[in-house]
Amino acid sequence: MTTVQRICFFGDSITIGTGDIACRGWPSYACEQEGVVRGHDVSCYNLGIRAETSTDIAQRWRHEYAPRLPAHVTGRLVFMFGVNDCADFNGTGVRVPKGDSLATAVSMLSQAKDLLPTLWIGMTPVRRTPPVISPGPGVTYTFDRTRTAELNDAYRTAAAQIGIPYLDLHTLLAQDPDWNDMLDQGDGVHPDDAGHRRVAELVTEFDGWRAWF
Repeated sequence: MTTVQRICFFGDSITIGTGDIACRGWPSYACEQEGVVRGHDVSCYNLGIRAETSTDIAQRWRHEYAPRLPAHVTGRLVFMFGVNDCADFNGTGVRVPKGDSLATAVSMLSQAKDLLPTLWIGMTPVRRTPPVISPGPGVTYTFDRTRTAELNDAYRTAAAQIGIPYLDLHTLLAQDPDWNDMLDQGDGVHPDDAGHRRVAELVTEFDGWRAWF
């Protein structure tokens, strides 16, 4: 049966599609899969912003979803964040300490699920060799897979406690022999277009996502 849905995707550069040569990102590919292959009517609102942390997203998601998902439509919310929380900023420490990141995530996702059906998509792992990104003069972010793995574990436990579906992409992709190659085709944090399509594939196979369709 065809379903009609509008979905807001909140996240960072992984969500917006950095590294994808087509500038689409995994949300677009996931919604395309539902529309072209399965025949559903899906509106995809990609609300990712590069370099944003959990605290950045927490400040904006409410006023961004509201005009896109009025009460008379079938609206859904999808969140993916955390990689930037773990990034070391100019050698001064992580941008958002683990405890603060977890508290922000729990508060935000608890509010979201009380408003609309909500999914929490875990962050993707960065390259095994810690990547360094300098988006502008005087700004350097250093990423580390050990830090992202630890935060992912905390997120997964929290999701179970608050009763929200959580897709543990970090564990799935860390075990994927092709993922590191996809990251190497990018910058070590953002995969190439094949990587974004792989994320979309895992999302559309996720029980929490399939329950919407």
